[in-house]
Amino acid sequence: MKKYSSLKEIQSLISQKQLTLPDLLAYYFKQIKDNEHLNAFNEVFFYTAEVQAKAVQQKIEAGTAGKLAGMVIGIKDNICYKDHEVTASSKMLEGFISPYSATVVERLLQEDAVIIGRLNCDEFAMGGSNETSFYGAVRNAANHELVPGGSSGGSAVAVQADMCLSALGTDTGGSVRQPAAFCGQIGLKPTYGRISRYGVIAYASSFDQVGPITSSVEDAAILLQVLAGSDDHDSTASALTVPDYPAHLNETKKQKIAVLKETIESEALDPEIKTAILKSIADLQAQGHTVEYVSFDLLDYLVPAYYILTTAEASSNLSRYDGVHYGHRNMEAKSLNELYKLSRAEGFGEEVKRRILLGTFVLSAGYYDAYYQKAQQVRRLIREKMDQLFEEYDFVLSPVAPTAAFKIGDNVQDALVMYMADIFTVLPSLSGNPAIALPLGNNEANLPLSIQFTAKHFEEDKLLAFSQAFLK
Repeated sequence: MKKYSSLKEIQSLISQKQLTLPDLLAYYFKQIKDNEHLNAFNEVFFYTAEVQAKAVQQKIEAGTAGKLAGMVIGIKDNICYKDHEVTASSKMLEGFISPYSATVVERLLQEDAVIIGRLNCDEFAMGGSNETSFYGAVRNAANHELVPGGSSGGSAVAVQADMCLSALGTDTGGSVRQPAAFCGQIGLKPTYGRISRYGVIAYASSFDQVGPITSSVEDAAILLQVLAGSDDHDSTASALTVPDYPAHLNETKKQKIAVLKETIESEALDPEIKTAILKSIADLQAQGHTVEYVSFDLLDYLVPAYYILTTAEASSNLSRYDGVHYGHRNMEAKSLNELYKLSRAEGFGEEVKRRILLGTFVLSAGYYDAYYQKAQQVRRLIREKMDQLFEEYDFVLSPVAPTAAFKIGDNVQDALVMYMADIFTVLPSLSGNPAIALPLGNNEANLPLSIQFTAKHFEEDKLLAFSQAFLK
């Protein structure tokens, strides 16, 4: 069986009776088994996926199947699925069975997707390389010595290595886009609030956003249409009407694109990525698009502002894991205070502890105004500057990451180096804009390269249509 790159292709073969959904699922199970060394899955849902596949196959034959019938999808291990374990790849939640499903899971199932398993990620989605997981590092299928990116590394590798058709990740500061870039896939971060966060284990609540990782723009559009929309369980989910994203995909018009000059001229940017992006810019101009370089003088403040705000929110969100309500509990503690300390010390990994401590520090008396308050002001300036850019331009172009995938172990010991790898992805996260990572061929070492486009709030329809044209 060959690799399928789109839902449309699978649905066509099923309708022609050249393929059945149970057969397709069996193929993906074999792919997972053959690629165990990549460590992409924390758990495969053999039984429930088989039951779903048989039921959806019957619906297809009866003509009553939903939009996602034929899609076998994996979910990041921080998305709740009723009666299934969810751990956020942390010892803290080992063995925790979710009593309810996330809104995104319910919407996948309503449209007859088959959920094949939960995917490895950085612990509590904190990391840029998928090395902080309690279950060990995920490996890039392009080169097993390299990271897949993070935190949704398992999601990206599962699609890259053909272990499922698509996957859901979560993007706080680039955690869908960067792993998609490192693995040569398409990674979409929708506008903040476009998709409900209900049932997604929180890292930083004003940043977290669920997004799809796919091999085709069309599948990203179909998934976004199913997942987007208001939700009574999440007050931050937008009530704006959800467009028919797939219907807009073939719309083509000449666009005005701003290139963030400082990102292309950055000394941190790998020369091969720069060359590939400059070629893309020339191609866009040759196609009749207007491409202009603009200055973004707040670039140096992006990473500091992002980490101050996200660690502050993390320290608040993770305070619930105390060994009392749920989560890992130390059994030798002699007092309540000791129980809290030992349970959290044993349950959390080093990177999570680092971010909790950073967040507690910036929220503490005497430092709140100097750090947290100031970072919020910077975030407001960034949002205003992006809004000004989108008054004149349709899209903003920049790299996704400064380098291609790096070696496992190279950066994990140096937090500052790892954090600076987010320099190009945190901008849309701070401003809340939708952004997409698109593959840009491979470098001389045959590693995937990528490019990022950012759009105006809630203009994913235009972003997806442009992406479709860009990749043709």
